Amino acid sequence: MRNLLRRLTRRPHTPQPPTPVDPIPAAPLRPWHIRERCFNIRRHGLDPVEIRAFLHRAADELTTAQAALVAAQEENVRIKNALRAWQSAQSASHRYR
Repeated sequence: MRNLLRRLTRRPHTPQPPTPVDPIPAAPLRPWHIRERCFNIRRHGLDPVEIRAFLHRAADELTTAQAALVAAQEENVRIKNALRAWQSAQSASHRYR
């Protein structure tokens, strides 16, 4: 009975502002950030095994995307260097006519 009276007379809960999940939100997301992320387990919450499987899948896709980005950046540098060399060769051959 006391518990019931306490519940009825208790002040309504005021929601707290959300706390940031990531301490540094501006930092680029890395695969290990996803793999190491932990979630609170609630009584009627999500299945932890399912969450972990999804996080590993997302980390694998992020790894693939980052590898593709690095490859594209390296290709970009290679093409720029080849273009500079070609332009230098063209200007050198046309300079002394």
